[in-house]
Amino acid sequence: MKLDTSTSSVSRKLDWKTASRPLIVLSPMADMTDSAFCRVVKECSGNPIVFREMVSSEAVVRGNDKTLGMTQIHPAERPLVQQIFGSDPYTMAESARIIEAQQHPEGFDINMGCPVYKIVHNFNGAALMREPELATKIIKAMKAAITVPLSIKIRLGWSDPNECLEFAKVLEDAGADLITVHGRTKCQGYAGKADWNKIAEVKKCVSIPVLANGDVHDPELVSHVLQVTGCDGILIARGALGNPWFFASTAKILAGEKLEPVSLNERIRVVLRHAQLHIEEYGEHGMVTFRKHLSWYFKGQRDSKIFREHLMRLTTLSELERALHQFQSASTNIRAPR
Repeated sequence: MKLDTSTSSVSRKLDWKTASRPLIVLSPMADMTDSAFCRVVKECSGNPIVFREMVSSEAVVRGNDKTLGMTQIHPAERPLVQQIFGSDPYTMAESARIIEAQQHPEGFDINMGCPVYKIVHNFNGAALMREPELATKIIKAMKAAITVPLSIKIRLGWSDPNECLEFAKVLEDAGADLITVHGRTKCQGYAGKADWNKIAEVKKCVSIPVLANGDVHDPELVSHVLQVTGCDGILIARGALGNPWFFASTAKILAGEKLEPVSLNERIRVVLRHAQLHIEEYGEHGMVTFRKHLSWYFKGQRDSKIFREHLMRLTTLSELERALHQFQSASTNIRAPR
């Protein structure tokens, strides 16, 4: 099995049914998959489809500058899918219309799977799985307002992991072009293990493409999960954090090539590139918010515990550059033959 990550693998006008298989796609993650991170993933891994972090439909319609800024797309990020959350059909449709008119993403995704309280208590996210009629109205309203594909991200259910089976059929009948299924219920949150076998049941229930999501943290798991679920692809979330090479690594494994570990020099090069893009997007104070990425980049790295603690105190790009240079020099001296 070979993963196509070339720029021609997905056309400018995204078509989930004809896009090259398997679809190995970057998942939308709040406060993580911003423009800077999406660009780094593209640079490290060819041209996978990326999902941008979710934005509030209400904030878009109100013209909130911060939210609208979150929807801006750099040419290097394409093809890109913008995720939206909300529970009012008109507002969801209008927000998608505004974003498409201004930014022209290749697709939209509706968040019907977020389990976080501040999202579900307003009947957003996973709460929509308990309201199939409302979910249908939202999909139909958005489909009428946009010209690009519409996908939906769900969970196995609220508390019953079988709820996804009928709900997936509802989504397909309403006009969804693709469904992503996270293999846990809302009540599970992120505890326990993702149920890939249940995702396989969803795939059998519908005729539209389905992506599996949950616990695919290692490129070497991709082939197994595809086999178990029978899905058209996988939406990669935490597996890509600190590892923008995930998609390139997956392509090599699926092509039967030997996978070499990412060198320290390459890791440091990409960290600096990511930090520079992050600061371009958020300003010099962005170094503080970039720390969350640093903890992922050096998680599990040899001799990095004290170094990672130091990284969490950095406030400027120049401090990061010095710290990385010192860590690189120290690591070279430690590993040099005596």
